[in-house]
This record gives sequence, C-alpha cells and structure tokens, in this order.
Amino acid sequence: MPISKIAVIGFGVVGSGAVELFYKNKELIEKRSGRKMDIKWICDLRDFPGSPFADKFTKNFDDILNDPEITVAAEMIGGKTLAYDYTKKLLSRGVSVVTSNKELVAYHGAELIKLAKENKCNYFFEASVGGGIPIIRPLHQCLAANRIERISGILNGTTNFILTKMIYDHVAFDEALAEAQRLGYAESDPSADIDGADACRKLCILGSLAFGKHIYPEYVHCSGIRQITLDDVEYAETAGYAVKLIGLIDRTEKGLVATVCPRLVSVNNPLSGVNDVYNAIMVRGDGVGDTLFYGRGAGKEATASAVVADIIDAVKHENADIASLTWEDSTDRDFIAPYKSADVRVYVRVKCNDADSLKGLITQFFGYVDFIPRKQRSQNELAFITPLIEEYQINKKLALLSEHADIMKRIRLL
Repeated sequence: MPISKIAVIGFGVVGSGAVELFYKNKELIEKRSGRKMDIKWICDLRDFPGSPFADKFTKNFDDILNDPEITVAAEMIGGKTLAYDYTKKLLSRGVSVVTSNKELVAYHGAELIKLAKENKCNYFFEASVGGGIPIIRPLHQCLAANRIERISGILNGTTNFILTKMIYDHVAFDEALAEAQRLGYAESDPSADIDGADACRKLCILGSLAFGKHIYPEYVHCSGIRQITLDDVEYAETAGYAVKLIGLIDRTEKGLVATVCPRLVSVNNPLSGVNDVYNAIMVRGDGVGDTLFYGRGAGKEATASAVVADIIDAVKHENADIASLTWEDSTDRDFIAPYKSADVRVYVRVKCNDADSLKGLITQFFGYVDFIPRKQRSQNELAFITPLIEEYQINKKLALLSEHADIMKRIRLL
C-alpha cells in the first residue's frame, strides 16, 4: 500500500499540536483514512533541540515544494504574506493544503479554492473557524439542502472570557483583560480579539461559504468590546440579557447585513449561556431551522484536531477536488446592505441632571420603550431599550435626544 507523505509548515502551538496528535493516533488515523500516512517534513526557522521529530525538520520551504512525494501540506504559520506565497506555490503544484489560518482564508479564500480546483487538489480550512468545532463541513455538506438565512455566533474565546468575568465576577474590563492575558487567552497586544478583527475574519469565512460570494473583512461593520462597562453589564442583566460579542450575517430583502459588535442577547437565546473561552455558532436554514454548534473555539488540542481531520480528508481525496466547498469571488459589495438599514432594537444609556424627566421625551421620540430599572440607580442616569425599527431611524431619534442628554452608550440587541 502506498504511503501518503505530509508536510507541516510552522511548528508553533497549533503546528506542534497537530504533529503530536497525528502520531498519538496514527494507527487509528490510517485505519479511518484507508491509507498509510507519515509526516516527512516539518518546516520552521527555529531550532527544536531534543525534539522527537528532529529528523523531519527543515528551514527551507523549497525542500517541501520540490519533493514529489508530498501530497498534503498543513500551513500553520499564520498571516497573509509568506503563508499566501507558500500556499499558492503548493496548490499550483497540485499539493493539497490544509490550514488554521483564518486571516489568509478571509482575504484570499476564493482565489485559493479556485487555484486548488484548477490543479485537482484541495484547500481545506476547518480549523480556521471555531477551533475544533465542526462547522465548515456541516455548512457545505449536512446543510447543503438549505437556503441559509442567518449565521450568528460567539466566534472569539478571548472576548467571551472577558465578558464572562464582567458578568459573573463583576470585574471591570481592564481587570478582566489582564486576567485573560495572565492565563494565556489574550496576547500581549489583544487588539485583534477585543476590537473584533478575529471574529470578523471567521464570520467572513462562514458567510462566504453559506451565501456563495466572498465576503471580505472590509464589507463587515466591526466594533469591539473596549467600551463595555459594568454599568452596561448590570443593566443588561436586570433586563434579562447578557452582553456578548456577536458575529452576525442576516439575509434581508435589501441584501446581506454583516456585523461584528457587542449585542445584548436574551436569556432565552442559547448563545447567552455560552461562557468563558467557549464558542457557539447558530445557523438558520429554511428547512432545518436553527442549529447550534458549540465547543472550545481555540487551543492547541482543539485546533489540532480540526487540522488533522482535514489532513485525513485531503489524503482520502487525493487527485480530486471536493466541488461543493466553494464560493465566488466578489469585486464589489453590491450584495451587502448597509448595516444601518437593518431593523434592530438598541439598548441606550443616557445621562443628564434629571434623567427621569426625559422619560416623556423618550416616549415621544420612540413610542413605547422598555425602561430598565437598576438598584441604586443615580438620578442622572437612565437606560432603555428601543422598539424594533431601522437603525437609521434610531440614530436620528438619538440625535434629537442628544440635545437634552448625553448618550453614554448604545448597544444593539440580537
């Protein structure tokens, strides 16, 4: 029986995890794939003295590119410079590539999938969204009979951990972020997580696959959680909501509305109970209704699990592409509707000398609203939830209200 030879590019947290998992379960993996398999090369610029895989290391990518035995490569160096160059060269040679690189797929997925098909190989990226949570395959296989209407989810474990600490331990944002960094959940520069870029890239991948056209990150309205305070968390809890960073794509009559932003999520919605570093993705199809995918969204073992699963799939489909895993490229955003054109309810917190005196004016502007009580609420503060109307209209009414009070915070509801 021929042996499928594999290369691993990048021996960081995920790369080392994938290699370790492969050899830990090698016998089982070979049985399930129906093929003998082995890792021939591990490419990394660093030295790993004492590694049990020392005979496999190279610092030269060309050793992999020019090796005719390599049929599958796992790219785990991240970013969209070297990773993009290496992936294009491998696919052009007919080598299937699997990756956990969400940034590369979000920006170049359509191009790389097309290149793979032209060369009768595959580009797989299950590990790029949700760590070990199966979501890419279910979207393009199990839910293939459905017209997808909505994708909503908690796509970033770091922000979810921070918000969980704020909700349950009543600690301020800065303190919760510091703990996330101490535990290794957040980088020393946490911007990609807390400003929403990481969740945005994952949403782009899911949306492109579900709706058939490449949704680039610049098509998505994106805001993070830096400005969320304990005041907002406590008001939300009183009203029966939890604050979560939500990635959302809705199919509307005006087009797709794509956002990543904090939202108040009702306790009746399963996403409100997803805590700590866990992720959850809810997909709504016209036939199946709502389906929920839940699990660890990051981490060495979870992400490595998805990478190795993709390696198995690539080996099983050598010299044949999986046609259903595809989407068209897009040269404009005509299919994306302005996010402010969507109907939404918004939580609003205002301050003025006598906030209670504003209730009549707020009702005059919005009609019926839900005023939110709070223990020991200051007389100069008031919070309420608007009715469901177009966000453009909400902003116009809040502009009028701002002539009488300071608008301290506005957060959309899911």
